[in-house]
Amino acid sequence: MTQKTELEILLAVVDHGSFSAAARVLGYTPSAVGKRVHQLEQRLRVPLLVRTTRRMTLTEAGQRYVEEARDLLARLTALEEDIADDAASLRGTIRLTSSAALGRLHVVPPVIEFMERHPVVEIDLLLTDKIVDLVGEGFDLAVRSGTLPDSSLVSRKLMSNRRVPCGAPAYLDQHGLPQQPEELTTHSCLHLGQEKRLLDWGFTRNQGGITRLGSGFSCNSLEALHAACCAGHGIAWLPEFLIAHDLHKGRLVPVLIDHADPNAGGGIFVLRPKATFLPRRVRALTDFLADHFTDIRTD
Repeated sequence: MTQKTELEILLAVVDHGSFSAAARVLGYTPSAVGKRVHQLEQRLRVPLLVRTTRRMTLTEAGQRYVEEARDLLARLTALEEDIADDAASLRGTIRLTSSAALGRLHVVPPVIEFMERHPVVEIDLLLTDKIVDLVGEGFDLAVRSGTLPDSSLVSRKLMSNRRVPCGAPAYLDQHGLPQQPEELTTHSCLHLGQEKRLLDWGFTRNQGGITRLGSGFSCNSLEALHAACCAGHGIAWLPEFLIAHDLHKGRLVPVLIDHADPNAGGGIFVLRPKATFLPRRVRALTDFLADHFTDIRTD
């Protein structure tokens, strides 16, 4: 058995709680698993596990060794996959996540095309508006929009995330076209989550103070706000990637453009955990997504 196998055995014991459970997963006998862990402890000259009749726990040295071993094993596996990829077509699984609206419109289409070009690559895509812990949940990539927070993740900007205050012609015909941001206090405003102030929509006031947006429909889904806006229920601040076609067809009309900060929406990024070795399939999909977003860039 190699040192890599020793690491895999030890991690299986820790993850599954016993020699017998690890043996079932790995296809070894419990005695073979116990022997390899014992040999590892002898080689390190320190106990890694404390065994009782009821449970098995890590020693302080074992805890440190397991934390480092996970990282080393992941890097070794990625290196082996990368070398194998260089000699063959792209293969393997990529776990990817994106917000729902952005993903449906601009991540799913290039992912499908990427799989058609690389038929032995499997994509596991999660569309959710929740922020996913990429490292903790084992994801390779995330496509996210907004202002990028300080993070240990590696980021690559795909395009700006320009957001546009807009309303349906029927709503604006009935309630009037606002000429100043302060006039939004008298309009039905469609809020994403906690958006309540002009500042939340990228408007600033020269005279100080914070003016609240008018009350209206509030939802945590951009697609739901988009539908309500198109149906004439009020004014919303929506990303251009979602409404570009509606603006072009006249189903939505931009308002207060001269007063809106074009940078308030942040950007659209592809993010990944830091890794010493990045599988070629992950690099290839990242580049493919970047090319797609370049094609739809409107700024």
